[in-house]
Amino acid sequence: MNSKMTRKDFLRLSAIGLSSLIAPWSASAAPVPVPGKSKKTEANDKINIGFIGLGQQAIHLMAGFITIPEVRIVAGCDVYDIKRDRFQNRVTKYYADKGIKNKLDMYIHYEELLARKDIDAVVIASPDHQHALMAIAACRAGKDIYIEKPLTFTIYEGQQLVKAVRENARILQVGSMQRSMNEFIHAANVAREGLLGKISLMKAHVGDGPKPYDLPKQDVPQGLDWDLWLGPLDTKWHYNHELNPLLNENGGDECWGAWRWYQGMGGGYTTDWGAHMFDIGQWAIGKDGSGPVEILPPSASPYDCLTFRYDNGIEMTQQKFDGGKQGIKIIGENGWIQVCRGEFLASSPEFMPKKVDEKAVYETNVPHYQIFIDCIRSRRDPNVPVEVGHSSCTVCTLGNIAYELNRPLQWNPIVQKFVNDPEATKKLHYDYRKPYTLE
Repeated sequence: MNSKMTRKDFLRLSAIGLSSLIAPWSASAAPVPVPGKSKKTEANDKINIGFIGLGQQAIHLMAGFITIPEVRIVAGCDVYDIKRDRFQNRVTKYYADKGIKNKLDMYIHYEELLARKDIDAVVIASPDHQHALMAIAACRAGKDIYIEKPLTFTIYEGQQLVKAVRENARILQVGSMQRSMNEFIHAANVAREGLLGKISLMKAHVGDGPKPYDLPKQDVPQGLDWDLWLGPLDTKWHYNHELNPLLNENGGDECWGAWRWYQGMGGGYTTDWGAHMFDIGQWAIGKDGSGPVEILPPSASPYDCLTFRYDNGIEMTQQKFDGGKQGIKIIGENGWIQVCRGEFLASSPEFMPKKVDEKAVYETNVPHYQIFIDCIRSRRDPNVPVEVGHSSCTVCTLGNIAYELNRPLQWNPIVQKFVNDPEATKKLHYDYRKPYTLE
């Protein structure tokens, strides 16, 4: 018998989910103390935050962070003036409406924002190809970091960012907010507690990989520093307004930045949604900090789709399943569960969340921000620390490398290297244009 629960039904949280809401990291590995004393020890101290990258996602993040009482947003940075202006107007209006005195400064160069001694943490929501440079610089500047997924653009960048976070004793939270959402916490618990029995297959509906860049060249608008937008990328990438969208009449971006869909600038749906759904898959089977040992492109897969094989025999595929939404279906010897945002399905009622207080409030991603703020004070790792973000990002990038080379790949997740494959090894990174460097 199939059971189904909608977002409305999910207001009746499971006992497991409710306890995880109180301590969201309890469903994964225990948080790790980060050496170093918090600068913010008094309850009334404010945590000053600067935002780097002020596009559509940053506006969403700002709306969450700004409502946290102990947070003050004191700086913003973007290479496009219309996005700086929008951010400044919205933040200023919020504090003015609340009667809160707050000084907000805007920057074009993120290095100037990082040089501020009074800024405790940064939120990085730039295009993926800038993540590593900005986050490593933030580590060296002594800032804690909330960074959008996917963690980095290349696997090598992720390896270097892990080192920078640990060497500089920083708190880093990856924006994989599904790990703070009750339907996904419950799914991971069902799998990890063995209720499904031996798991054989996980179907993750993510979407296709990146495609060749085919947008026509357009004149760079006044107010946008295209050279800074490119950063380490080659100047062969010409401007088109879809890459850094203009604003519509309501002050929102015309579309999501299209850089994510094009090979060389983004990872397509593989990294965009894979950083959510592949992430949940690895969490559910205990492969955080690890990864697959073999990656098969569709042409080499018995499922005719991108396939990851793990050393425990579990396979994870990129394919659609019933319902059509992005999500993940986990299949074991005792049955299956299927989870999407706001929806949970199961082959048996025993896998469903237990009904509790109907007045319980369904929490989405706001607690994910609060976890980060709490960890800044406690100096303990959040529920999605840098190593987890890196391993989840790595599986996505491995998938795109398999797509590109169109042949099976052997991967050693312990040493994070391809097995006897010089051609694939070259795909671990790319040459930054000068003078950009991670060193």
